[in-house]
Amino acid sequence: MIELRHLRTLSALRDSGSLVEAAERIHLTQSALSHQIKDLEDRLNCSLFIRKTKPISFTAAGRRILTLADQILPMVKNTEREIVRLACGEAGRLNISIDCHSCFDWLMPTIDCFRKNWPEIEMDLANSFTFAPIPALAKGDIDLVITSDPIVRSGISYTPLFSYESLIALSKNHPLASKKFISAKDISAETLITYPVNQDRLDIFTRFLDPAGIEPKEVRTADLTLMMLQLVASGRGIAALPNWAIDEYLQKGYIVAKPIGERGLWCTLYAGVRQEQQNAEFMLDFLETAKEVSFANLAGIKSA
Repeated sequence: MIELRHLRTLSALRDSGSLVEAAERIHLTQSALSHQIKDLEDRLNCSLFIRKTKPISFTAAGRRILTLADQILPMVKNTEREIVRLACGEAGRLNISIDCHSCFDWLMPTIDCFRKNWPEIEMDLANSFTFAPIPALAKGDIDLVITSDPIVRSGISYTPLFSYESLIALSKNHPLASKKFISAKDISAETLITYPVNQDRLDIFTRFLDPAGIEPKEVRTADLTLMMLQLVASGRGIAALPNWAIDEYLQKGYIVAKPIGERGLWCTLYAGVRQEQQNAEFMLDFLETAKEVSFANLAGIKSA
């Protein structure tokens, strides 16, 4: 009576917390997802979750099926990987370049998980803060680029991983802390703390300040997210950072954060690969693993 698709659907609903987000994760329309859940409830003659609750609350029957999903789905996934390796004898190289300082928070757990499943794949990791990653990808020097700034180039394919909101981090006593959102004009009187990369690779400039024709009073750089947040907390400046990268510091009350502009600034993180490799089984599995790890560990992200 219970099928794998039912397990995947309920698991996505629990992990995402909403019908809309769950449907996006498993590539269904919201109507199709609702129909699938109703179909299972009819088969079992019981409700699986309580409607119109936020966050979603599961019934005892729903929680029991989720326990089954947590046992079965990883076993199915691992078996599929093993069959692919046996059938293809897949071996290869995966040299990854990061175009995002804060990406280490989710990328390292992704790599650890991937290595367990694909021990025969040679892996290496480098940051692309000192070189242009897309030309290096096209040449074959690296195999995958994590970036929020996809550059159209022949032979390169981009897969969206997740979307996140970029926020302005401020000290709790900062004069701007009382505002609903931060305008470009507000930043003109501030010291903006950024990572040590060119401004044309930072969304706060390319998508917010540059279109408004505004520059910050001063730009200061820091290598690490923690260092940036310490400077922010001590009133040395402000910083534009991903919501998931500063969530821990917000929860502890070290800083406050405000939307960038009245509508907020949402960005998408992509994985860029050469088209010749985009359908390699180990590459597809790495991208799927990256999404799973990200949604399991990062706060405030959504499907791209």
